[in-house]
Amino acid sequence: MSNQTTDLDSRIREMAGRIRALREIENLTPEKMAELTGVSTEEYLACEAGDRDLNFAFLYRCAGALSVNVTDIIEGYSPTLKSCTVTRAGEGQQIAHAHGMTYFNMAYAFRNRIAEPLFVVSTYSEEAQNKPIELTTHAGQECDLVIDGQLLVQVGAHREVLNPGDSIYYDSSSPHGMIAVGGRDCTFYAIVLNPTGEPIPELSSDKAAQSEPAKPEPKRDETGMIYRRFVDVEENENGTPTKITFKNTEHFNFAFDVIDEIAKKSPDKLAMLHVDREKVERRITFKDLKRGSNQCANYFKSLGIKKGDRVMLVLKRHYQFWYAILGLNKLGAIGIPATNQLQEHDFVYRFDSAGVSAILCTADGDTAHQVDLAAEKCPSLKHKLIVNGEREGWRNFNEEYTLYSSHYERKSDAPGGDDMMLMFFTSGTSGYPKIATHNYKYALGHFHTAKYWHAVDPDGLHLTISDTGWAKSMWGKLYGQWLSEAAIFVYDFDRFDAADILPMFAKYHITSFCAPPTILRMMVKQDISKYDFSSVRHMTTAGEALNPEVYRQFERATGLQIREGFGQSES
Repeated sequence: MSNQTTDLDSRIREMAGRIRALREIENLTPEKMAELTGVSTEEYLACEAGDRDLNFAFLYRCAGALSVNVTDIIEGYSPTLKSCTVTRAGEGQQIAHAHGMTYFNMAYAFRNRIAEPLFVVSTYSEEAQNKPIELTTHAGQECDLVIDGQLLVQVGAHREVLNPGDSIYYDSSSPHGMIAVGGRDCTFYAIVLNPTGEPIPELSSDKAAQSEPAKPEPKRDETGMIYRRFVDVEENENGTPTKITFKNTEHFNFAFDVIDEIAKKSPDKLAMLHVDREKVERRITFKDLKRGSNQCANYFKSLGIKKGDRVMLVLKRHYQFWYAILGLNKLGAIGIPATNQLQEHDFVYRFDSAGVSAILCTADGDTAHQVDLAAEKCPSLKHKLIVNGEREGWRNFNEEYTLYSSHYERKSDAPGGDDMMLMFFTSGTSGYPKIATHNYKYALGHFHTAKYWHAVDPDGLHLTISDTGWAKSMWGKLYGQWLSEAAIFVYDFDRFDAADILPMFAKYHITSFCAPPTILRMMVKQDISKYDFSSVRHMTTAGEALNPEVYRQFERATGLQIREGFGQSES
């Protein structure tokens, strides 16, 4: 056994040396080769040094990147046979040993082959039974046929157990992997078709081209959903929207027309699962949102806040933010979300620029103190409301708003349509931050954001990481999501800790997830393969350019393809 191990190690070093020599001939950097082979630079250099097993997919990506036949890398010469080749039992060319798999090429000497027939031995591992399957991708299509034992195969998020005689055929550019199960080793044939990506003549006939397309998944019956009162959508056969039009928008008010109507239709439907920093959970229904927003509207009205007044909200991820913003929407006061990172001069500029007359502010940290310093210079600020605490000179929001009626009548002159609803301060890339103003139709504009980009599930749970101080939270964890009648998950953390939040995906069965690339990079560093992402069906990102390696690592570990978007405070 030790001699076999030594021989294999020697072969790996020989193959690694050929890869390095070919790379230098092609004048490619290790960084470029890492990109072309779908691994990190560190992983590539370890492979090139012979310090890591060279798996099947990596060898073929190297061959493609270096414009050689894979046999050139494995044996150091090009295949020569072009008529036929016979490989006797036990005489296949051993090409790799990785992830508990040993691969033998059964046609290594055949020139210009359009398939790679592999005999594979998968070693049973008890430890592997309790870990996520390691996934990989490579060009072409693959057919796996089990000879002996049992094989658990994962393609994307789909899993199947294959018994002797069973086979599976799939697009091998999809993340896939397999392990032996059933308590013993498994042997199977893996036939990789078209590893170079060139068309296979036998599959390019007119008859093949006319084959039936795959049937789309059954569509959900959405005839009773509230959004249909305001949105008409035309979709193609794949469910992609080709046309979206809006109707009944003249007096549209999201808080009245969506939240209150869902509360009437499905009062106990979950709207938000909120977890605070002490891990206290709150399950907030649409009925709760209606009652809480009505209390806030009555409370604000009692303070003299009226339609058109500008009210700033600096509330991190406190659940009270959603009650307050919906209450402002009903009253007609203009909500101005802001981050708790602002300092005195930032508040002074914003108070003066927007004419802010009231502020709801978190009691956490030093933010309220910075507001007090700014308030001395800004006479327009009349009302200061503290949330989750007490402070001299401030009203206690938590205690006071609950004293007011949970009924609020929608009058004939209620705000809606073209009336102003929100103000955002832009990031100030050039000069001072500018004000971006949005009317009540803004909520409708993000219907497609939630339904077709985030792909939220009305029966699922959507997580957008964003703090409520950023415009992203409005189109990531409020209007579009609730217009689609999906629940949102909110974790009110102080500082992002990947190890803290990653277990929550499985615990709370989060089904869709959106975070900026910075957060995704931090999650990758935590080794996401250790965590269960099986509940997540869709991932999205925005805020900055997504690094391709972060994309690949998420795809490799979870099978999820991150959909990158672009948004602005102005849009």
